[in-house]
Amino acid sequence: MAYPTTLVDAVKHFSDEQVCIDEVMAMRWPDGEIVCMGCGEIGNTIWLSNQRRWKCRGCKKQFSVKVGTIFEDSHIPLNKWLMAIHLLCSSKKGMSAHQLHRMLGVTYKSAWFLAHRIREAMKDTSTEPMGGSGKHIEADETYLGNKHGVKKARSTHHKHAVYTLVERSGKARSFHVDKVTAKRLDEITRNTVSLESTLNTDEALRYVKMGKAFAKHQVVNHGKGQYGAGEHTTNTVEGFFSIFKRGMKGVYQHCSEEHLQRYLAEFDFRYSNRVALGMSDRERADKALKGIEGKRLTYRRINERAQAS
Repeated sequence: MAYPTTLVDAVKHFSDEQVCIDEVMAMRWPDGEIVCMGCGEIGNTIWLSNQRRWKCRGCKKQFSVKVGTIFEDSHIPLNKWLMAIHLLCSSKKGMSAHQLHRMLGVTYKSAWFLAHRIREAMKDTSTEPMGGSGKHIEADETYLGNKHGVKKARSTHHKHAVYTLVERSGKARSFHVDKVTAKRLDEITRNTVSLESTLNTDEALRYVKMGKAFAKHQVVNHGKGQYGAGEHTTNTVEGFFSIFKRGMKGVYQHCSEEHLQRYLAEFDFRYSNRVALGMSDRERADKALKGIEGKRLTYRRINERAQAS
């Protein structure tokens, strides 16, 4: 697909709703054989141009290109959806719902919901382990915001904990954890990283037992003022945290605990598909668009925990 490379190009490109429909259609059905969203029959549909949807000759049901994607049941025009994907994918530290609300001309509530749906599309659903023989994985945790409305959360016990694994010259995977314990971090790491990798951590005792399971365990002692000695460093994951925190504090400003994992998926996605790995804004947006299928997210589902709290 030919996604635009600049904001000016994006405005022109996404101005035509039919162009956007064709774009999503080409991504979902590249061979041109439309799949009925009702009965699953292939290539037996009629295009209803006045309604911009298809009708299945078999089950007689009508459906649009939005059905079965994050766009389903949304009254926001498809061109605004694709513009939002472009903006979120090309903004290194993210884009707030207030900014999307002003730029797209939708309500704040719609912009907030739209952004969360796009984060669902950005989720990494791959089960392939990170790292491998000869590769380095850096692991570390950080803390963000505060829990339970504590005004000055100096202790980490009152903050949201994030555990991140970064493959050098590769992708990142982050996890919101309720408690930072050796058992929990070991479980996440073993399920995410190939044991043939070299694990790089700081001197925290929670990593000692974990490190024994890997091909090598290299430690940098921050307590003694060490921050890098050749391969012995966690500077890569620290760099990820720097981007993440600048985005969360400077752009999003506030994030409740129930939504933190979606924001982590957004930052993981942009980092894992960054320019340094040869990925352009256009290619990043293309990849996010490919994640729209099968990830429908309703407003009720996204907000039910927030309403219960």
